[in-house]
Amino acid sequence: MRSRLAARSTRFVLTAVAAAALATTAAGTSLAVGGQGKAPVEQVCGTADLTFKVTEKTQAGGYLLVTAKARPGITCYLEGTIPAAGFGSHPDRQVTPAEQAVTDTVKLSGSTAAYAGINPKSTNDDFGAEFDRMIIAVAGDEEGATSVRLPSPTLIDKPLSTNWHADPADAVPFS
Repeated sequence: MRSRLAARSTRFVLTAVAAAALATTAAGTSLAVGGQGKAPVEQVCGTADLTFKVTEKTQAGGYLLVTAKARPGITCYLEGTIPAAGFGSHPDRQVTPAEQAVTDTVKLSGSTAAYAGINPKSTNDDFGAEFDRMIIAVAGDEEGATSVRLPSPTLIDKPLSTNWHADPADAVPFS
């Protein structure tokens, strides 16, 4: 008789524990489905995930500083490679690397930004063409390229670009 009572009480305890576990799991699932308590999705940045701004800088003979920020609600990682950028269709107007290696990946979210510096004219002559817009994309996502207005018409010839950096001081294109 004593073993029967022990078996019943054990079953009761196991049933209570199982019910509590199911309730906890159901609550966790409803939080995730309802959008609360859900972990943010982290992804590689695509061009459509970002906004771009271009400013002129005078350091190093003058260059264009490109600032990239994640759109509201997006958290993404921008790989430390050069931006896919160009000015028109001529090969001498496409951006080429100013750095020899890939740099650190930058996590973008909220007000955090990534920076790339573009030397618009790496040649030492009067040749080139003037542009007031630049086409830019994240490397590997050229299909999603967007047009960005330059601060002023700029003479372009064999432009060089740094990789994306977390610090704008690292984005100065010394050529």
